[in-house]
Amino acid sequence: MKLYRFLSGPDDSSFCHKVTAALNKGWQLQGSPTYAFDAETKTMRCGQAVVKDVEYVEYEPGIKLSEY
Repeated sequence: MKLYRFLSGPDDSSFCHKVTAALNKGWQLQGSPTYAFDAETKTMRCGQAVVKDVEYVEYEPGIKLSEY
């Protein structure tokens, strides 16, 4: 099964740590990161898609992606 997640967060070290943690759990970067201005909070936001192949598990909508 291939899993997909979109990680997002503020443009600070917490976002980098979130992506780093995912990479260390076996997730791989998918595509280019995104960067956008949040007009409501007047801050920059980052986003990055990650994917992971998991064997011997069937996909079901209720799975918690962050547990993989």
